Amino acid sequence: MEIIGIIIVAIFVNNVVLAQFLGICPFLGVSKKVDTAIGMGLAVTFVLTIATIVTFLLQKGILEPSGLGYLQTISFILVIAALVQMVEIVLKKISPSLYQALGVFLPLITTNCVILGVAILVIQKDYNLLESVIYAVATAIGYAMALIIFSSIREQLALTRVPKAMKGIPLALITAGIMAMAFMGFSGIDQVFK
Repeated sequence: MEIIGIIIVAIFVNNVVLAQFLGICPFLGVSKKVDTAIGMGLAVTFVLTIATIVTFLLQKGILEPSGLGYLQTISFILVIAALVQMVEIVLKKISPSLYQALGVFLPLITTNCVILGVAILVIQKDYNLLESVIYAVATAIGYAMALIIFSSIREQLALTRVPKAMKGIPLALITAGIMAMAFMGFSGIDQVFK
């Protein structure tokens, strides 16, 4: 039951973009077309899951036992950057078609604060490795879901007549705010799983 609670809360109640406001820049920048939103969502899911495992093991296996907890943020950033580069190199060798499909999304993930934020949240919440992986995957699903919904709304809004002052980012921010309010409707559901 606790695992289901982690999943529901990560996807709906504490959605990383709409409730915690992590990853706003790629959320607004990559959300003009559904295809690119799906690509970014898949890339974030893959990297977030692997990065959470590696940073969890680094924290619990090296930093905490050695008393080097103060190096957490910088070491996590280095691990995430190295991991993204490694994934990019491996994909280029093993699956050039997948590498081409992801295109610019892989380098963009290095600067996506969702990855670092989730790695730190997992440590703060004192999850074990299984709970950490489940939380990371659920968070990535919530991120991808919000990104895809937002991009489909933006595609529809691009076809409508909008006052000049509202075009682009102003309308996108209003839309994101309305989505965040809609997701607030899930705020009591986490009590069911406690």
